[in-house]
Amino acid sequence: MEQKNLRDWYVVYSKRNKEEQAQFYLATKGIESFFPRLLLASSSKSKSRIVPLFPNYLFVCINMAIDAHYVTWTPGVHRFVSFSEVPVPLEPTIVNFLQSQADPFGVIRARSQLRCGQEVEIIGGPFEGLLGIIQNPPDAKGRVRVLLNLMNRQVAVSLGLDNIGGEWVGIEPMHATSAVPSSLAAN
Repeated sequence: MEQKNLRDWYVVYSKRNKEEQAQFYLATKGIESFFPRLLLASSSKSKSRIVPLFPNYLFVCINMAIDAHYVTWTPGVHRFVSFSEVPVPLEPTIVNFLQSQADPFGVIRARSQLRCGQEVEIIGGPFEGLLGIIQNPPDAKGRVRVLLNLMNRQVAVSLGLDNIGGEWVGIEPMHATSAVPSSLAAN
């Protein structure tokens, strides 16, 4: 009887751009799912975008023996992620960590990895192609102060994050007390 209530997290591969549809229909079937998304900062409110953290993938918490067919036949779902054609459960700490970083809608706020003194390439706007040095980290509006060498003179300009090249996105902790699970810290 205990086996009936045993539920694990599995990864589901959805049809292209159908993650939200799959999540909706899974909910109508009473199946818990999690579709993490990332809120990317931008220099203007209207340009803020929410993108999937793992495009075409979502997590489902099910008893495989009882609920697998409900998931498989859900609109928007393509298949379970499997190894040797056997779906493998995830460690719950992985999903718990992602959920602890997200708001109630599954959205995780991205934060910049840019640091003062870091050299970056400008990838958009009138200074495209130039190299600059970060003077101030990004502010709440997604603007970065960059020092550029123009006409043998250093000039400070304020640019939107979308105009800065490089690895600038990270996960911003939503809770000050949350810690990285040991299974994720090793990576």
